[in-house]
Amino acid sequence: MTTHDATPVTGSAADTAFASADDRHAVTGKRRIAFAVYVAEVGRLPGLQTLLRSLALADPALCEDVVVLHPGLPDAAFDAAHRLHPRLIPRTAAGRHDVFRIDGYDTVIALTPALVVLGRIDDLLRLRTGVAAVPLPGPDGVPDPRHGIAADGLLVIQRQDLDHAVPPAAAPDVPESVLVPLDSRYDFRALRLGDDLAVPEGVVVLNFAGTPTTCTGPAHAARARFDLDDEAFRAAYLALPGAKHPDLLLHLALPFPDGSRPPIDLVRQLAEIHRGRGHHDLAVALLGEAVAGRPDLPRCHETLGVCLMALSRYEEAETHLLLATASPDFAPRAYGQLARLAWLLGRTEDARGYALAGLESDPTDANCRSWYARTSEMVTAGATAPDTPPGEQLAHVALFADGDENAGDKVLPEAVRSCFTPDTGPNRWHQRHAHLLVDEDGLERLNARRAVIVGGGGLFLPDTAPNGNSGWQWNIPDDVLARITAPLAVFAVGYNVFDGQRYRRERFAASLRVLVERSAFFGLRNHGSVARVRELLPASLREKVRYQPCPTTVARHLDARLAEPAVREDTVLINCAYDRAGLRFGHDYGHFLAEMAAAIRAMSAAAEVRYAAHMPADERFVDDLRREHGLILPVEPLYLLSNDAIRDLYRRTRLVIGMRGHAGMIPFGCGTPVISLVSHPKLAYFLADIDRPDWGVSVHERALGARLAERALAVLADHPAAVADVHDRQRALWSVTRENLALLRELTGLPDPFGEPGPVAGPVVPAPRSAAGEDRAAPSLRTAPPTP
Repeated sequence: MTTHDATPVTGSAADTAFASADDRHAVTGKRRIAFAVYVAEVGRLPGLQTLLRSLALADPALCEDVVVLHPGLPDAAFDAAHRLHPRLIPRTAAGRHDVFRIDGYDTVIALTPALVVLGRIDDLLRLRTGVAAVPLPGPDGVPDPRHGIAADGLLVIQRQDLDHAVPPAAAPDVPESVLVPLDSRYDFRALRLGDDLAVPEGVVVLNFAGTPTTCTGPAHAARARFDLDDEAFRAAYLALPGAKHPDLLLHLALPFPDGSRPPIDLVRQLAEIHRGRGHHDLAVALLGEAVAGRPDLPRCHETLGVCLMALSRYEEAETHLLLATASPDFAPRAYGQLARLAWLLGRTEDARGYALAGLESDPTDANCRSWYARTSEMVTAGATAPDTPPGEQLAHVALFADGDENAGDKVLPEAVRSCFTPDTGPNRWHQRHAHLLVDEDGLERLNARRAVIVGGGGLFLPDTAPNGNSGWQWNIPDDVLARITAPLAVFAVGYNVFDGQRYRRERFAASLRVLVERSAFFGLRNHGSVARVRELLPASLREKVRYQPCPTTVARHLDARLAEPAVREDTVLINCAYDRAGLRFGHDYGHFLAEMAAAIRAMSAAAEVRYAAHMPADERFVDDLRREHGLILPVEPLYLLSNDAIRDLYRRTRLVIGMRGHAGMIPFGCGTPVISLVSHPKLAYFLADIDRPDWGVSVHERALGARLAERALAVLADHPAAVADVHDRQRALWSVTRENLALLRELTGLPDPFGEPGPVAGPVVPAPRSAAGEDRAAPSLRTAPPTP
């Protein structure tokens, strides 16, 4: 084998322009994918451009980084290619063999300027092992891995399989042990077709290596479809039906050509992309110009109204949403948004009226029905004032879920309040939803209370309920926040930004500084959040940020009713989450589903596997599992249960495998062993805090099924030891919480509801119902994982 310098091909500072605001793939295990193309000389650049056009037109919803390796071509040489793709990253390299050494990615799909893509390449993106390529044919013309692979063909490289060995010097040197044979349709040689044979149906990638430029015929006609100028390419891409990748669509649609009036549907589509990324000002700029003098565009007025609401331009938002109600097709949606707007501003009766108008337009509209129910309850509750004077109450700012909203967000506020007072009801607490605008009247109500407690939950998140006042979920302007005179405590709040989520930090960072300056206590629910928030603060404020575990994780110490149950059910509960599924799973959802099916089959031999849905959308897992793998799981709809019933269900099962943060923290707090399906950094942060990182398995893990089944079966086999470990981990969190609560008692002047700390009794761990009296000794939860 020829030897080369094994230095990885690393990115330059310019590459950071393509990085998202919060890249935490090292925490979540999310797979990073890139295309790589080696361009040896300027004369090969037209081939690169044709390849890029073919990628976009063959699969308009696909947009990964394209790393262009070159021997040192001038930056200007790539200008034309940059116009075709928003994530083009030129890097210098010694030769094509450096595709094996590209740093910063887990999967590299190596292409050449001689290739064009004719169809979707989803199957290549889903490959997880080895180095995949089309083998060279043997004497009989049949591809044979023993004959190696071509030096100028397509490769799919899994860096994981090369990290512990010397990377191949060139494609033909790929060892047979790691070679994954591909069907020839993924690297079909145009030379085989000559000038007259048609391209076979089903060919995905056509390779023109070695083909004379003077040749004609069907194969060259197929390639000629992609030899377009920039204007023709943009038009061809925009005319394609179906979903398009947001990065690619924005890149190819904007700026609009001079003198042209873009289609209104395209303008709205681009505005929705800006809205989804939190760039509401850009969306407003696009739509404001498009709808000027056009009251006949209800869908655009609705989107514009929502974006204006996200900028806290509420009066303008209401005007545009009212214009949208003129259309019967959009009236229910617009009235639902108007109900939310009026509620944000404290206009409860108006919100109820808007919701009712939406129901009159469409009696089946679930959003309007939910707003009507919520505002009707608020009107009823507002008619009865608590007996306690405001000065003896605590104010609690949090997310207060109702209806069939997230079960974790229902349990959490009660857990926070129970840290301070035995009575968690309205007599002791003034409840203030974080999304409500804090105006002068709201400020007066907060300042009238003994103290203001903000938390817990992932309030540091930019997009659940965006507002232009703070940039996070508490809708409070900086000048109002600075005038809070009641003692202010931020308690167990989480930094909940997803791995790879893009957002603008400026408004959030400014509000955060005011919040920390004003707070007498500032506690975040995991050390990961502490680190991330400190990054956004000036040095003078960083030490004010401290660790305060989520109170759901110490529930047994807060509520004597959560003592170890006499009997546990022979069940394992699974939970999955689907909000922002693209950020959670990337290209690996099919892999995740198949691996979970294998794990469930293995676990079913030891316990009944059931599904715990925190909200209705979570039930997609059950539907997909049944459709794709023929498995049926009974569903526990936690979103319909009371807080006591949720905790009781979790404390009586033997194991919970959860993807939502509180599908791990609530059962853990009740003394139940947990395994986390890590698709968000916060799950890994919690496991790091309790020094049990091996209680988590990434949803991207190659051997997810085997690893999850092994750990789950170990817990079930030696359940008393697993419960004892949970109790032991919990003691450390309770110790931190007690220490922080002692500081907070000085702030609030309240008595300690838990008395003086004393020795903590060891766990009382019963055997499961079907295993009573049996010796179930087996390896502990911390057994080493299997070798993939």
